Amino acid sequence: MVMLPTTMQGVVKIYDPKTGAGVVVRDDDRSEVFLRPGSLKDSVFRLLRQGQRINFDVEESDGRLFAHSVRMGSDGR
Repeated sequence: MVMLPTTMQGVVKIYDPKTGAGVVVRDDDRSEVFLRPGSLKDSVFRLLRQGQRINFDVEESDGRLFAHSVRMGSDGR
């Protein structure tokens, strides 16, 4: 697992609150980053929904990108 150094921003494309899994579309290059259980900071999992803007760190594992330390976006949506 490799942590990438920059905090990213994006929009939740898909999120299942029952499993904690989902997909985020990054603002910078429109690529998809995966959400997995345990990646959400504090109680964000209760507030997260499709279309929600979020800030997150990125880690790479097995050639895939995963959101890590997910926080609510600055616009509060």
